[in-house]
Amino acid sequence: MNPFLSKVAVVTGGASGIGRSIGQYLARNGAVVVLADRNLQGVRSLQAAIVSNGGRAEAVGVDVSDEEAVKSLIETTRKEHGRIDYLFNNAGVSVNGEFKDITAEHWRRVMDVNLWGVVYGCRHAYPIMMKQGFGHIVNTASLAGLIPGGLTTTYSASKHAVVGFSLTLRSEARLYGIKVSVLCPGYLRTDIQRTTPNVSEFMSSKENRAMNERMKFLTPEDCIRQIMRGVKRNRGIIVAPNRHRIYWWLNRLFPEFIPSMFTRIILRMKRNA
Repeated sequence: MNPFLSKVAVVTGGASGIGRSIGQYLARNGAVVVLADRNLQGVRSLQAAIVSNGGRAEAVGVDVSDEEAVKSLIETTRKEHGRIDYLFNNAGVSVNGEFKDITAEHWRRVMDVNLWGVVYGCRHAYPIMMKQGFGHIVNTASLAGLIPGGLTTTYSASKHAVVGFSLTLRSEARLYGIKVSVLCPGYLRTDIQRTTPNVSEFMSSKENRAMNERMKFLTPEDCIRQIMRGVKRNRGIIVAPNRHRIYWWLNRLFPEFIPSMFTRIILRMKRNA
């Protein structure tokens, strides 16, 4: 049975990366996909590609840090389609660098998108799903929301918050027939690596940039079937790719292992610079 056939799904951050792969997967499986992103040109391009392949998609320009824009997205979708079956709160941004180099404005921007964007989506879709008696909310966090990281204090803090929020909401949402999952992808090769600013100078050295490029990472397309299998099965926490689950387990068994590992990585990067 295909749980996505003829369903109505909203996907934020739909222009690229994981959001783009989710949108394509849903469309291939017969869903009506509402693609939302600040990059309106990007979601329009994806919409055109989906429609040309026989799928159904709409494109909307939305900055998820603007609650009124998110409210309009959700309410317009409900009015036009009569319901919302899935909400993928996927939009996200990051800032890389040592805590000492990160400004208050960096903190505000990351939290506004990564945390408040998720909260806004839930705030306005949840009452609709309560009235319907069904719906599935999937909030994109990160493996960085399950384990500590290095040089990503803002991002890690926001993603830990999304994990805690989602799992707590999951316990409440069951009472109303609503499912809530949190997606925790490991390091995947997406546009966020290209667009994320490095605020600590040593990170942008030629050797460190080259080191990053040499590292072998999967893409969202490589993991999308596993991700959507977790959605189909209503998993509370969906970690992809599977091999990255080992870091989650290690952190639970040996809480000092991951921080020590990142300390060594940062020292190596500083020596490279």
